[in-house]
Amino acid sequence: MATYGQFCPMAKAMEVLDERWTLLVVRELLAGSTHFNELRRGNPKMSPALLSKRLRTLERAGVIQRDVVGGRTSYRLTECGEELRPVVEALGAWGIRWIGALGEDDLDPHLLLWDIRRTVPLDAWPRRRTVVRFDFTDQPARTASWWLCVNGEDADVCDFDPGFDVTATVTTTLGTMVRLWRVDRTWDDAMRTGDVRIEAPSDVRRAVPSWLGQMATAAVPHPLREPA
Repeated sequence: MATYGQFCPMAKAMEVLDERWTLLVVRELLAGSTHFNELRRGNPKMSPALLSKRLRTLERAGVIQRDVVGGRTSYRLTECGEELRPVVEALGAWGIRWIGALGEDDLDPHLLLWDIRRTVPLDAWPRRRTVVRFDFTDQPARTASWWLCVNGEDADVCDFDPGFDVTATVTTTLGTMVRLWRVDRTWDDAMRTGDVRIEAPSDVRRAVPSWLGQMATAAVPHPLREPA
């Protein structure tokens, strides 16, 4: 681990936290991920080898604890790690307010659907199995279609057809869906312009936006909702 050679507490903290991907791994742990594959799904462009390395660094620093039960490894934040929650939340809020531009390299359907899956407001969904299909018209065939399946108190996301009846199909570009999720754009506007289409009975079509919810930082005031 590189050092700054400074006694400043901020410099000492950054010796642990400023390596690439480290705070994003902490973000995933704060969001409830506990297993290696969950952490990978939250950081799909991070290699397994690098994730393993960052986890070892965080464990040595006392930020996380590794537990092995029945041969399965899990990770959890220690008291030290939990104290990073307001830091991570503040960085997310700052990013929403001041770093608004998105490039094509920032758009990843794996991360989008994983983020939606773990935060969907389950109480807003019907009590029966409900499936929303997403068709991203600007993506290659292998990542163009996704299925979000909610059954009672459980949600899962698939990049292959799970074989269940589809309740609603959302057709749009990945960029539009990301901006809807971030609340950089409203559903009413995107549907009015035809940038998003929802194929479903009218009551389901109206309900889909509330079923999906919003990104965790959506409540942060940002340019879309600020007065002129």
